[in-house]
Amino acid sequence: MAEKVKPYKDSELGKKEQVAKMFDTISKEYDGLNRVISFGIDIKWRNKVVKIVGESNPKKILDIATGTGDLAISLTKTNAEKIIGLDISEGMLNVGKQKIEKLQLTNQIEMVLGDSEKIPFSDNYFDAITVAFGVRNFENLEKGLSEIYRVLKPNGTFVVLETSVPTKTPYKQGYKFYSSKILPIIGKLFSKDKSAYRYLSDSAASFPYGKAFNNILDKIGFIDIENKPQTLGVASIYVSKK
Repeated sequence: MAEKVKPYKDSELGKKEQVAKMFDTISKEYDGLNRVISFGIDIKWRNKVVKIVGESNPKKILDIATGTGDLAISLTKTNAEKIIGLDISEGMLNVGKQKIEKLQLTNQIEMVLGDSEKIPFSDNYFDAITVAFGVRNFENLEKGLSEIYRVLKPNGTFVVLETSVPTKTPYKQGYKFYSSKILPIIGKLFSKDKSAYRYLSDSAASFPYGKAFNNILDKIGFIDIENKPQTLGVASIYVSKK
């Protein structure tokens, strides 16, 4: 399971604390390096998430593992009244706050320091909840998803964008080579934290993607579950309802 993979193998800290530390360290370089690693395709994927969420005309949206706020900012296109960006990394949130202030979106987007396993909102609060490249960082995946279920309104929309592994040849082999060999090298060359991009690769490879993740969503209680593979299967968009 994904929760067994941690950023720092020699650290006694729990996964949650290690993930927060890692993202604090790479926060200022994350956006630029992320564009390089994904060849900018992640922007296209996020736009698809925004379109799906916008179909239900949500008033209140929660973006979990918001990081530097890319998806939260894009979600303003849904015309939601309030968007909450939640993350455990203060460093990432600070970068996001600067972007939001520059775009004059502080009245619409609020960045909150918090834990996906203890979401600081009441039951049935949000019309829609999103997570982009964050569920694999949950220390306890089912606990985090259960919390999401709790704060989502009945008939609310839950959308996850996450990496996955292509199943067809030669894309499967190409992805494995890129993620295990090239991605860590890019991380070492451009990042202050040499463990970070190895972790991002390892956690992506160990994540229960596709049908396995659908089954977990079903176990938690989500309904109308759909899995939409993206770009030859290197990422997937999961859509479900409460």
